Order: sequence, then C-alpha cells, then structure tokens
Amino acid sequence: MTNGISRYILGSLAGLAFATSAVASKADNELRETAKGLFGTVTAATAAEVSDPKAALGQALFWDIRLSSNGKVACASCHFQENWGSDSRPRSIDARGRKTLQSQTVFHSQDTPGLRWLADRASGAAQAIGSITGSMGFAKREDILPVLAEHGYTDLFKKAFPDEQAPMTPDNYGKALEAYQKTLRTPAPFDSWLDGDDKAMTELQKKGLKRFMETGCVGCHNGPLVGGTMMQRFGVVENYWPHTGSPDIDSGLMRNTGKEEDRFFFRVPMLRNIAKTEPYFHDGSVADLKRATEIMAKVQLGQTLDDEALNELVAFQESLTGKIPANFAPPAGIPFELPEGVEKK
Repeated sequence: MTNGISRYILGSLAGLAFATSAVASKADNELRETAKGLFGTVTAATAAEVSDPKAALGQALFWDIRLSSNGKVACASCHFQENWGSDSRPRSIDARGRKTLQSQTVFHSQDTPGLRWLADRASGAAQAIGSITGSMGFAKREDILPVLAEHGYTDLFKKAFPDEQAPMTPDNYGKALEAYQKTLRTPAPFDSWLDGDDKAMTELQKKGLKRFMETGCVGCHNGPLVGGTMMQRFGVVENYWPHTGSPDIDSGLMRNTGKEEDRFFFRVPMLRNIAKTEPYFHDGSVADLKRATEIMAKVQLGQTLDDEALNELVAFQESLTGKIPANFAPPAGIPFELPEGVEKK
C-alpha cells in the first residue's frame, strides 16, 4: 500500500514537473517570437570579409598612431579593446588636444544610418575622411597623403584599389577604414537565444527582456542593434542633467542645425555590448549601467523602477555582450599605444 502511494506521488510530481516545463517552454517561445519581431540577430564577419585587401588596409590605418598630425593618435586611440571598441574616458581627446563628445563603440557602427552622437556623418567612409581634419589633426585632408607614403602605405593602397592609377587618396582612406570597421561585429548570447538556443540566456536575462519590452525601452532601442537608428530628445519627461550630474549642458543637434526644436536631440545609442562600454551618455557623465538604466527610465519614460526591475534590465543588457573580434588589434608591425592616462585592463 505504501509503495503504491509512493509511486502515485512520484508519478504526480513527475507529471507536474513536465507540465511546468511545458508551460515555461511555451512562455519562452512566445517571448522569443515577440522579440524576433522587434529585434533581430547579427552575425560575425566571414573570413573573406576580414581578409579583403580593403579591410586589411583599413585595419592598419585604424591602429597606426603615426598617421596623425602629432604622431600619437590613431582611430583606436578613442576606441579601445578594453572597452569593447569605445572610449573609457568621459571625453575623447584628438591630436590637437581638443575634447570631443564621448566616443561610442566602433563595433556595429557601420550598420547605423548616421554615425556619432549627432548622426552628422552619413557613413563610415564619411566619418573616416572627416577625421583627417578632425581627430587626426591635419589642416587639410590631402596633408595625410605624404604621411601615408612615408610610412609605407603606397603598396597597400595599390593592392586594395588595383584598378586605380593613383589609389592613395583621402576618399580611399575612408573606404578602407569603413571596410575594416564593417567586420567588427559581435554576435552575443541574445542572438543565440533568438536562433533557438534555450540555454543561451539565463532566466533573469529573459525576465529582463520581457521587462525591456513592457517598460517601453523598445520604443527607441529596437532592431538588430537594439537602438542606433533614430534621433531622440534626451530628457523627454524631465531634464537630463539633474539626474546625470553633467558638468556641461550640451544642446545636442541644435549645435549643428541652429533650430530650437533640435535642442537636446542625440542619436539613440545602440545597446550592443553596452555592459562593456561605460561611461554612458554623450558626456560620459554616468559610469554605472544600472544607474544609467534608472535615469533613462525616469527622464525618457517617466517611470521610477525598483531594484528588481533594474536588475532584470541590466541582466538583459548583459546578454548583448559579444566577443571582441580577433582582428580588433593592430596588425604586425603597426605601432599603437593607449593614450596617456588610460590603463590597460
């Protein structure tokens, strides 16, 4: 009799566990289908993309500190391995010693419709060409050409652009850097989960995804990059600076357009690798992701979130962290040093 009761209880428990698992699986599938409609996956660069002569040239150009007016600044001087392609400083510093807005990650940057915080560069090539007289510190774009020749880039440009008689130009400099940066893609656990791997995300991360959608974050942070595709006012409900403690109040897009309606508009950052790219916001005013998430909920959505909600949202954002691409490093023979005051992690 006792054995029969035990078998009955064990059988009931097994049935209950199976039913619970089935319910959980159904909920996960429903969450996944909803997420697929709002986001999307990214894939790593192929070997062919990485080895393309334009990308190979661009990799050298990206890391070579000799190719600036002071011989100390490269593209990589504002986009560190240690910060998943972003700058760990609140403000980046160019070859003339000028401070710029906080440098966002270069990973996936070429997949956005406009680069930088004000989306004022239409493409990666345009950004790279503009940087010659910007971050690189030259007076004119053509001033970089003798520097390139001096450091042995003539043959690399010929290889990358074989059909051109005089391929070493500012335009091709931009095209090569764009080709390289297009390879800097970082698929993450979130992508694996969207593709059907149930174990790729933790339960807390899945709760965070659900919370992310229900809270309204997805209104701006959507698509495969989880943001990065629109301009939005920073401080829809409340002014941002009382919460961020920003030392300066930046007028945002209005600086470029002169239009009052563009005041405090910035490009919505993508959240790919966001857990590794602190500090946050255009002025690098907040170093902690949980605090940044709390501020965004308050000033953009008018919501005050408790610790449970914030922990879930942070966990989801951590599921967007991918591996640093193997080619995000200086090629052999190319000199690079982190800027003064920045320590290797």
